Amino acid sequence: VQLQASGGGLVQAGGSLRLSCVASGRTSRVYDMGWFRQVPGKEREFVAAITWTGLTTYYVDSVKGRFSISRDNSKNTVYLQMNSLKPDDTAVYYCAADSPTRSWANPSSWRYWGQGTEVTVSS
Repeated sequence: VQLQASGGGLVQAGGSLRLSCVASGRTSRVYDMGWFRQVPGKEREFVAAITWTGLTTYYVDSVKGRFSISRDNSKNTVYLQMNSLKPDDTAVYYCAADSPTRSWANPSSWRYWGQGTEVTVSS
């Protein structure tokens, strides 16, 4: 499975961005999907996850009420709508697929990763 993330950019604090992640390859199977973020010198941080049905979502506390994860299985795409952005949200955002153990917050539990898209929030 190959994942291609896009949608990052530079935005002012309080603004919005929508990230997209398109899956290709073995897409006959639908996977749980997630978003992580990472800043230089820090560990990769869990942001959000969505089950393969799209019925259940999970978020890190710091983004609850501001970020929303969704998916369109007909397009093999998962989205991360980010509103009310803060400078602390600045990071490279990565999408991930397939966490067999559903240990959402553990990067090691995810099998497939995209290349990352950079988000910069200016104050």
